[in-house]
Amino acid sequence: MIKIIIWTVAVITVLGLLLALVLYLVAKKFKVEEDPRIDEVEKVMPGANCGGCGFAGCRAFAESAVKASNLDKNFCPVGGNEVMAKVAAILGYEVQAKAPQVAVVRCNGTCEARPKVNEFDGYASCAVKSLLYTGDTACSYGCLGCGDCVSACQFGALSMNPETGLPVVDQSKCTACGACVKACPRHIIEIRPQGPRGMREFVSCVNKDKGPVAKKACANACIGCGICAKTCTHDAITVEGNIAYIDPSKCKLCRECEAMCPTGAIHGVNFPKPLDKDAVKERIKIRQQKAKEAAAGDAASANNKADATAASPATAKKKVDTPVESPAAAKAKEDKKDE
Repeated sequence: MIKIIIWTVAVITVLGLLLALVLYLVAKKFKVEEDPRIDEVEKVMPGANCGGCGFAGCRAFAESAVKASNLDKNFCPVGGNEVMAKVAAILGYEVQAKAPQVAVVRCNGTCEARPKVNEFDGYASCAVKSLLYTGDTACSYGCLGCGDCVSACQFGALSMNPETGLPVVDQSKCTACGACVKACPRHIIEIRPQGPRGMREFVSCVNKDKGPVAKKACANACIGCGICAKTCTHDAITVEGNIAYIDPSKCKLCRECEAMCPTGAIHGVNFPKPLDKDAVKERIKIRQQKAKEAAAGDAASANNKADATAASPATAKKKVDTPVESPAAAKAKEDKKDE
């Protein structure tokens, strides 16, 4: 019995050593050399593995950055410019600083402005609601109110406001990773530049229905009237598909569009003073009046110039000095041609 046990142990030991040797030789034969800079880059990453950079995680980002010839297509929104500067130093690249960004909720359909038309008695999930039907309200574009975006945020930057039924973004915690954007089935969350001192203007609506339909579903909806686009003197606003959009790269934060919007769909954030709509409207009115007067003056000046040119002595003299051929002279000319 003891012999059997000894032989069993010996055979297993030898077999284990042989298998270990085989594994070692195979590992050495098929060993993949990895750039040591990948580990260095991964160490300076925030380690959130949120996917906001477009890669599966920080390790995948590091591998891509090391293989790339530059960092133009690689940016970590969580770490921001500080982390990217460290990555550039490790790889010997140059990287341009980017303006900080933040998530913006483009829905202003509060409980008062967008009353419920039915009740959902099921699993509380925006994704489920979106698949089953249009939602609790008549607006088929607005927030569904179940907080999928809040659950997706790893940084606690989102919370649901019980009074409005809408998500609220805490700018101090938001890393612009885009997880909330991916989680929202209605695509009402957008990543936009924070703006100078955190100030920004945006259209808080994505409803593409025509004006009367959108207005009926939500009192705060953008109705695509185009007043904001006509008011803007910087060409920062476009209206497509019955919805206005403000280009943050062109917006000068004058707040004129916000003052003129008839439904209050345009929101200004983090401005030091509250918007004085009457004062802004008066300013716009004066500017438009001056523009009309200037246009009228230019038209009058052009007409006077044309009249003066028509009545100038040189023109009159030229008309007088132009010889008029008599019938007799014309007949003599014809006779000469016949000869």
